[in-house]
Amino acid sequence: MSRIGKQPIEMPAGITAELKDGILSVKGPKGELTQKIHPNMIVEIDGNIIVVKRPNDLKENKALHGLFRSLIANMVEGVEKGFEKKLEIVGVGYRANASGSKITLSLGYSHPIEYKAPDGITFEINPEEKNIIVVKGINKEIVGQVAAKVRSYRKPEPYKGKGIRYVDEYVARKAGKAAGAGAA
Repeated sequence: MSRIGKQPIEMPAGITAELKDGILSVKGPKGELTQKIHPNMIVEIDGNIIVVKRPNDLKENKALHGLFRSLIANMVEGVEKGFEKKLEIVGVGYRANASGSKITLSLGYSHPIEYKAPDGITFEINPEEKNIIVVKGINKEIVGQVAAKVRSYRKPEPYKGKGIRYVDEYVARKAGKAAGAGAA
């Protein structure tokens, strides 16, 4: 069996799940998320425990088993705590201003970049650390997509390291022209 798929999902107090017509909806203090369940997967809700089962050991069903268990676990965690991704802006004059689900970025281009996030996603910028952008939401997939989209406006470059990167991201640095000229 799948090691991930066979683990039961415990729902903390205040979270409810309901399966109707192949669509699982999970409600919690932060909101509600829905997920269409693949017809081959069997989802059983027993009190505060959700168990995902598969009908047989076909390769496709084994893959779907772990996938849907992870998706449901992320839904439960999202409506309980929410998710966040932190981005760091590195570069002289690079800055960001956030207001709710809209962010304005000054990244060295001739114009500011404005990005409006989808519903349920908010941006925060800490007043003390103006170079850290926090993307928050209850859907893990959308939080990751929005963070990747914001990062794509100015990816970190390898010579000076300027750009937008994830807080824990390592940027491989290159030596540049001066180091190459000294070796010749």
